[in-house]
Amino acid sequence: MNHAPSHSQSNGRRLLVYLILSNFLLHFGYRMWEAMFNNFAVEHIGIGPGAIGWIQATRELPGLMGFLLGLAVLYLAEMRIMALCVILLGVGNILVGQSNTIPSLLLSTLVMSVGFHFFYTSSDSVVLMAVNRQDAPKRLGQLGSLGAVAALVATGMVYLLADRWGYRALFAVTGGLVAVGGFGLLPLGRTRSSLPPRRKIVLRRTYWLYYTLSFLMGSRRHIFTTFAIFLLVKEHGISVQTTATLFLINSLISTYALQAIGRLVGRLGERLVLSITFALLILVFLGYAFVQVLAVLFALFVVDNILFGCNLALVTYFQKIAKTPEEITGNVSVEQTINHVAAVLIPVIGGTIWQAFGSQATFLAGAGLVALSLVLTQFVRTPSSPEPSGVSFA
Repeated sequence: MNHAPSHSQSNGRRLLVYLILSNFLLHFGYRMWEAMFNNFAVEHIGIGPGAIGWIQATRELPGLMGFLLGLAVLYLAEMRIMALCVILLGVGNILVGQSNTIPSLLLSTLVMSVGFHFFYTSSDSVVLMAVNRQDAPKRLGQLGSLGAVAALVATGMVYLLADRWGYRALFAVTGGLVAVGGFGLLPLGRTRSSLPPRRKIVLRRTYWLYYTLSFLMGSRRHIFTTFAIFLLVKEHGISVQTTATLFLINSLISTYALQAIGRLVGRLGERLVLSITFALLILVFLGYAFVQVLAVLFALFVVDNILFGCNLALVTYFQKIAKTPEEITGNVSVEQTINHVAAVLIPVIGGTIWQAFGSQATFLAGAGLVALSLVLTQFVRTPSSPEPSGVSFA
């Protein structure tokens, strides 16, 4: 019995190391894609707002299949799935860099996206199952901060090497590094150590608010992520170095902001943090609808990135209302499907609105969705009952 705490701490440390390595690789690969994609697509393939909407909608199709993760974990450990996802994202990036047509760009983006979406849900589920309610916001914030460090490295590489190597070579080299790292993680992800032994797929009416807010947050996120940088590139002509610099600034700020957000959620609670987030997001969308000053748009882009980190409040909200830990992965994966119903539709609808009425209308629609989210957030309630301690990462 004297060895039990030591064994638990050892499992916790192994789990933490795995989360750190896998999250770093995943975020590094995704940020490389994010920093270069719009400039690559516009400069090398010449796509317009309609095509970008369709490509971004296709990128979100794997999110619609999120429910399959709930089935997959009945046979594979979440950590093994995470390693396979890192490999897929790396391969997808290599293929993106070799694309010469819209169909090939669309297909390669889809491969990358399968890895990204299934990884993200698996990682969150592992944290929610392994860490107690009091520590979960802090741990999620720390992992988000690690993602910001990876993004810092990625955007720095884009800034220094994009002109020297070209987009295609940079996609190939960094995608290859990510894929190799994923293969290195595979042997480490065979165990469910420290996690509940069973999984269940149980949908409950009591989770309705969690599902609804996920749908609305997916809608607003994909309006901004699809069209904010695209507006800056298409209408203001910013360079890939400027794009990379924006992501670099986001990464530097997020390194500290995400940890602070995790502590803030633990201190203030999910409802208040989400309410403040949505109120500020309305201003961000209105800014992109009406402001023409490039410096202000840059600042709002950074603000949106910080506020995106507050989404962890919705994740920890579900941890608190979940009936059992065994239901977490199944419901988080189903939530991803619900979220991405909006993610598939919104880029296409947003691109169509842009073409018909101009960019202003697209961002005004986003402001309306955020306002509805703010109203619904007032119904968030979390139980105050204690729970058993989770795994220690100490």
